[in-house]
Amino acid sequence: MNSFGNIFRISIFGESHGNSTGITIDGCSAGLPLLESDFTADLDRRRSGSKGTTPRKEADLPRIMSGVFNDFTTGAPITIIFENTNTRFKDYEKIRETPRPGHADFVASKKFGGFEDFRGGGHFSGRITLGIVAAGVIARKLISPIKIKAELTEAGGIKDIELALDKAIEEQNSIGGIIECTASNLPTGIGEPFFNSVESMIAHLVFSIPAIKAIEFGAGFASAKMKGSDHNDMFISPEGKTETNHAGGINGGISNGNDIVFRVAVKPTSSIALAQNTMNIKTGKMTELKIEGRHDLCIALRVPVIMEAVTAIVLADLMLVEQRIKRVYLK
Repeated sequence: MNSFGNIFRISIFGESHGNSTGITIDGCSAGLPLLESDFTADLDRRRSGSKGTTPRKEADLPRIMSGVFNDFTTGAPITIIFENTNTRFKDYEKIRETPRPGHADFVASKKFGGFEDFRGGGHFSGRITLGIVAAGVIARKLISPIKIKAELTEAGGIKDIELALDKAIEEQNSIGGIIECTASNLPTGIGEPFFNSVESMIAHLVFSIPAIKAIEFGAGFASAKMKGSDHNDMFISPEGKTETNHAGGINGGISNGNDIVFRVAVKPTSSIALAQNTMNIKTGKMTELKIEGRHDLCIALRVPVIMEAVTAIVLADLMLVEQRIKRVYLK
């Protein structure tokens, strides 16, 4: 449900406009240096305020509530909380009867019988990814020297991100994007087939992130158009390095020593400035819906650091299973 992982296990909590949101991380090694300032760089990358993002401003200051003592992890569960201070409840009162197209409003109401927190999407909001980014910071420390880098390569169907944003702003409509993520310096042999393969675990956590609609590894969907002689990656070293990387660094669900490469598709933000038609579920009649509130024009702008975080979390868990990470860092 709200937890993921075998040994490095995360549990998220909170809502977009509730008092707070956060995460609990269990299974982290003891003796890992950890300061609240360690989270700043990645949280800043996720932060709103730049062109194409929501004007909602939050401090996003992490409060470490447990699992850290004298600036080192203790081996106990680490709980990190982020307070919500810039909330607007009234912006979402209308959606009780007129669910927003593309959002989880309707299905959440049906699943939870109307008891769900509907403000700003509640527990379905992208704001919940704050905790995931925080967990990713800790996971990165554990898996060093593995390096993970994600970048937005396309927005609104074009490579020129600035041009795509300008067009979206002019049209007052939202756009999606493509993000490519690469993990390098990964040892061979990570992954537990069948169901805990590298692809299975990454895809599982990636699809837990709001707005993600597709994923492909290596050559991905283009593989279906290739011949075996073209797709097969030729070995060029005893360590398993290959001339090409159509497999995306994974064979049989196990890391093969090459870079893990995958791409995800981020859908356009569902909340847009344009008027939309929806049904008033109380009256059963169609009505015009004008969405108020503060929303991202292109949520994909803030997703790369989240992709890096989920990749680090999965790799930390798989490497702990493989006993490639120390459970205690001795003084």
